Amino acid sequence: MTGVESPAYVPGHGLLKGRTAVITAAAGAGIGGATARRFLEEGARVLISDAHVRRLKEYEAELAGEFGSAVAALPCDVTDETQVSALFEAAAEMHGRLDVVVNNAGLGGTSDLVDMTDEQWSKVLDVTLNGTFRCTRAALRLFQAGSDGGVIVNNASVVGWRAQAGQAHYAAAKAGVMALTRCAAVEAAEFGVRVNAVSPSLAMHPHLVKVTSPDLLAELTRREAFGRYAEPWEVANVIVFLASDYSSYMTGEVVSVSSRHP
Repeated sequence: MTGVESPAYVPGHGLLKGRTAVITAAAGAGIGGATARRFLEEGARVLISDAHVRRLKEYEAELAGEFGSAVAALPCDVTDETQVSALFEAAAEMHGRLDVVVNNAGLGGTSDLVDMTDEQWSKVLDVTLNGTFRCTRAALRLFQAGSDGGVIVNNASVVGWRAQAGQAHYAAAKAGVMALTRCAAVEAAEFGVRVNAVSPSLAMHPHLVKVTSPDLLAELTRREAFGRYAEPWEVANVIVFLASDYSSYMTGEVVSVSSRHP
């Protein structure tokens, strides 16, 4: 199948004007970084975080050159509860409120289950699932203490629905993120807080392409309906939708950003 070309980049329309947001794992060229840029283009004030301090500061400087004081950065390792608490306290103090949280932090890896060590399993689960739990809990505590509601968008994956060899730890973590999203949404509804997730299949950026074998990339893209991988900003567009008032009646949903929903 011949791949369909990527569409033109969609300009901002002020969908998040006046909102404040925290986005984790937002220092790179992937979904987190693309989401930070999209939120700024849509009028939000954004606090980006990442465990990679150097890359975080570099991306903060890049975004600040375009969006000025609307962007700030604070390092955060989502496996450390002290750092997570500090991140959310800083977000609330900076602008006096918090409106949106995007839990993008995750860790992958490839290993057959019979060869997988406890350390490999635990590390992926701690970043991807436990990290999302810690940030969701911190966000809900802030939102419930206020009176303006709030929005949480988690990053899941189609492997949370579909089996893939070598991905037992990552699939289990992402399936957990989906379940966490649904349960949190039920608990948060009475406070006017919405909790949803996106479930991308294959979103690539140049750095990731370089470290992926051509054969594997060809096989993965072959499975996609458009015969190509998603641009990170295409996933970020869906996150913007879920963060905006256009999705005001959606909660507890996992939105597939692909054709590969089961």
